[in-house]
Amino acid sequence: MDGQPTAEVIEQIRDIPIYRDALAKGHFPILDKPEIARGFPENWMTPRLSAALEAGEAEFVLSTGTNHARMQIIRPPYFLLHSYYQLWREHPDIADTWESGCRRVSLTTVLATEHVARVNAARSGVPPRPVPTLDDRWLDERTCYLNLRLDPALWERDEVVRMLAEIRTARQAHPRGWYHLDCSGYHLAHLVRKVSEWGLWDDFPPPASIIHAYEYTPVNVRRFLHQHFACPVIDLFGSTELGYLYYSDQRGTYWPHLDKMSVELHPVAPESTIYELIVSSVRNPFMPLIRYRSGDCVRTLDGTPDPSKIAQFCGRQQELLSTPRGPVAQGDLDRCIGEASSHVFVHQLQLTGDAEALLAYTTFNGAPLGDDEAAALEHGVGELTGRRCRIEHRAHIPIGRSGKYAWLADGA
Repeated sequence: MDGQPTAEVIEQIRDIPIYRDALAKGHFPILDKPEIARGFPENWMTPRLSAALEAGEAEFVLSTGTNHARMQIIRPPYFLLHSYYQLWREHPDIADTWESGCRRVSLTTVLATEHVARVNAARSGVPPRPVPTLDDRWLDERTCYLNLRLDPALWERDEVVRMLAEIRTARQAHPRGWYHLDCSGYHLAHLVRKVSEWGLWDDFPPPASIIHAYEYTPVNVRRFLHQHFACPVIDLFGSTELGYLYYSDQRGTYWPHLDKMSVELHPVAPESTIYELIVSSVRNPFMPLIRYRSGDCVRTLDGTPDPSKIAQFCGRQQELLSTPRGPVAQGDLDRCIGEASSHVFVHQLQLTGDAEALLAYTTFNGAPLGDDEAAALEHGVGELTGRRCRIEHRAHIPIGRSGKYAWLADGA
């Protein structure tokens, strides 16, 4: 399905109004989010889709909107969950934990937890509880959600004790005490710091496998997790509207999982080796996306637009930072920071003038960087951004309203 769709794909989209002009012209332009939203849902409506909505085989949902405007989409129930389960089931490093019947314990944004609680309340026909119980937080027989607070840096001891107890409850269902830990890398790193601070390691059973799949996981956070867990730590890349497209192995190499889809890479600027993803997918039968601009950016192993050589998912296109040397992505700043110091935990860049920037940062141990590392960080960020940079240690950088961290401060 590279570029223009195949005859087989055209048959699957022939009745969808949004593709009518493209079919008539024989050319499919890149599909952007505003075009998807224009006239929604009539621009997607077919007799088949109408019948599926009536029968409950399709549903309206919103994309997460954590790094971009929320977009309404139509998909089969549990579309993203089934995509996750398929990858977990087929992943060469962790398929054994799926086959063994591991329960999945999810430690991510409170918005995800609240969504699960709302779904369960709607099923039961009762109003959701102000504080969801563990029973309220089971998505299905396999997956439960732990987090009840927006900012994990502010977890208190009793919250951490509760989450560890819920992990132990989930693992009891497995004959060997195994469980699968699904997380945001940041959230798990915060939990590790809290467990260490309060001496709770004896209450934290080690997971049999870990996937972080909710947001960009920085180099230092990934390194920190590998230092504390002996099991495979896997990254998945995907989205609400597409499902999962790529997975890493435990060595960090990315592999495609392009079931019923294909990917094109387009440079974000002339001669740039940052590429945007253009995805064609019929995996969602009710809202197939042809040459869809996902808004995600990648770098490849050799700088060429070869989707089989993706080395890093490096952030969002609308968050690219303009510099004299060309656009800089979130992953570029992250790599620069990781090379200067392995101690930096959360970081956020603020543009403070036409040629100046401030990098606020926290550390895993809570202490400011030493002089040599601080100087290397200041120099590296300055070189990357083309700005005079100063760095500032903070005890706390607040998380965003979405439950995810912004690498650029508002207005940057």
